[in-house]
Amino acid sequence: MAELLNYETIDTAVLPSFPEDSETKGALEVLEWANSEYADKLIYACSFGIEGIVLTDLLAKVNPAAKIVFLDTDVHFTETYQLIEQVKKRYPQLSIELKKPELTLEEQAAEFGDELWVHDSNKCCNIRKITPLTEVLSTATAWLSGLRREQSETRALTEYINKDNKFKSIKICPLIHWTWKDVWRYAHKNGLPYNVLHDNGYPSIGCKTCTAPAINAEDLRSGRWQGAQKTECGLHLS
Repeated sequence: MAELLNYETIDTAVLPSFPEDSETKGALEVLEWANSEYADKLIYACSFGIEGIVLTDLLAKVNPAAKIVFLDTDVHFTETYQLIEQVKKRYPQLSIELKKPELTLEEQAAEFGDELWVHDSNKCCNIRKITPLTEVLSTATAWLSGLRREQSETRALTEYINKDNKFKSIKICPLIHWTWKDVWRYAHKNGLPYNVLHDNGYPSIGCKTCTAPAINAEDLRSGRWQGAQKTECGLHLS
């Protein structure tokens, strides 16, 4: 039996290849391989943006009972929570967990001050997103992400299969070759539910405390952490 591709073996492994010119630009093929390779040791960390909805739909075709985790920071938009309920009804077999941080907002404020996201957004992201995902991935070998190369410079070199040094895991990104138009074309063709904030100038949606409408139509993440020298929460930075 071939050795499982994991964090320790990826450096010497011959990685599988996938057809970039398939109907889903390799996404469905990547998901089929990942599900076969990792089974219940595969987790999808979904933010429920439009890419997340598309990837959820594709994943459900491969494994209707797949594991999905949403990092519930307690400061997401109401519209995001409403969308999650819609997704649960559309895909009743999926296992969707809302993973909360160890500290409540009140406990965080007591220890670090009110509105930590304003005066130290990196610490806030670490407490409410990075540490919870670390806990989730401690029981998994690989995780799925909806990253696309087109999204930003920091994501432009993302591969289908990536060595994730931050979480000591394998990060699998099936949508790397999809464009913004590809994502929406798929969503509309398949009648997928999506966050209504996308219709109001929010191409990228995170916590309501750190997300605003995009200020640059060419930069889909220009509404995140406005005024700060920051474009990522840290989940996708080594």
